[in-house]
Amino acid sequence: MRYRVILKILGILLMVFSITMLPALLVSYIYEDGAHQSFVAGFAITLLTGFFLWLPVYRVREDLRTRDGFLITVLFWTVLGLFGAVPLMLAEYPHLRVVDAVFESVSGLTTTGATVMTGIDWLPPSILFYRQQLQWLGGMGIIVLAVAILPMLGIGGMQLYRAETPGPVKDSKLTPRITETAKALWYIYLSLTIACALGYWLAGMTPFDAIAHSFSTVAIGGFSTHDASIGYFNSPVIESIAIFFMLLSGVNFGLHFFAWRQRSISHYFQDPEFRFYLTVLGGTALITFMVLALTQTYAVNEALRRAVFMVVSIATTTGFSTSDFANWPVMLPFLLFITAFVGGCAASTGGGMKVIRILLILKQGYREIKRLVHPSAIISVKVGNRPISDRVLEAVWGFFSVYLLVFVLMLLALLGTGLDQVTAWSAVGATLNNLGPGLGDVSVHFGGLNDTAKWILCFAMLLGRLEVFTLLVLFTPIFWRR
Repeated sequence: MRYRVILKILGILLMVFSITMLPALLVSYIYEDGAHQSFVAGFAITLLTGFFLWLPVYRVREDLRTRDGFLITVLFWTVLGLFGAVPLMLAEYPHLRVVDAVFESVSGLTTTGATVMTGIDWLPPSILFYRQQLQWLGGMGIIVLAVAILPMLGIGGMQLYRAETPGPVKDSKLTPRITETAKALWYIYLSLTIACALGYWLAGMTPFDAIAHSFSTVAIGGFSTHDASIGYFNSPVIESIAIFFMLLSGVNFGLHFFAWRQRSISHYFQDPEFRFYLTVLGGTALITFMVLALTQTYAVNEALRRAVFMVVSIATTTGFSTSDFANWPVMLPFLLFITAFVGGCAASTGGGMKVIRILLILKQGYREIKRLVHPSAIISVKVGNRPISDRVLEAVWGFFSVYLLVFVLMLLALLGTGLDQVTAWSAVGATLNNLGPGLGDVSVHFGGLNDTAKWILCFAMLLGRLEVFTLLVLFTPIFWRR
């Protein structure tokens, strides 16, 4: 393990991250909300810590190995989550305790959107902006992680995306160098954010709300500047814009890259994962609409509007709300919550297990059924016209089994802290899938949970964002052996 170069990179990351507190500081001065001192202190603490980590090793020049990549990736999310909590702890309002500030910061950076805070409408504008910005920065980090790093580490079948066009990545990268890949993705991500903000503004949001919500929409985060979330605006136009950009952000960004490069959208519909993604969303929205209409929960037009928005929001793991879906009739709360386990496409800002993995699991299951009828036949699993190797299928099944095992263990841990069953399993699902809202006592916020449960859920958010294996591998003895 090359610890010196890891410390150097970590120091640089912290120094760069400290700069991200300056926009919130500027917002504080513009609105004169009195929170500027917390951002000045947060900037200084983060900058100096990064500088003192970097200084002793700034001359080090070493190549990183795969194991170093795992450690740096985990430290990136963990350390930035901790330092991102500093302004939230130091601010006079909300002045969060350590566990609550870390929970809010990690939730933002992992684009989970679970919050411990209430009275969001009355928070200082700079704090509101900072929360939204954390999600936006985390969303971009996720894209680079998923497209440029995870395929090379071979995490849970993501090496599948070393495929040819119209698939998203060739030889692990969209362009020959990771730096070029990151630059291209930044342009796409920034363009989507600007377009989303303009759409919100033209639809009637204030410039502040438009920018803030564009951050969390494109990042599929779910934080809002209002307790009522998108429902605060009560606007079908705003909801339609949110649906459009949530759908786009839940799509593999590799497809967006090729759309930008080739000036064509035909390859979207040639991609099996994208087609399955639309099928899951469309089928779930249809069922939800029919149940809401038949039970007369809403009038027909209102039922369609609520169903489509909430299905897209929950299934893509964004977590915006216009309705309290936890109180919807019969099986709808459970149905919507389960769609979050599917989540967004690979290499998107969405959470969950990813659409491609679920598609491969279903195809593998169907192959086993066919083998019962034709036991001697050689039947391959294909995505599109491309056969998938058994190594990839094994990785996907390994990921699936570990994901469920982690879910069960964390569920038991939360039950052990005294939570009821509905609250416990939905809290784990909401954080492990990077969804945000849950059911039971966490349908609105997580502030009422005990401290032990909050720390467990912070770990769950990191596990979900890092595709489980990236974090768990650090707990194995073989990882640390020379």
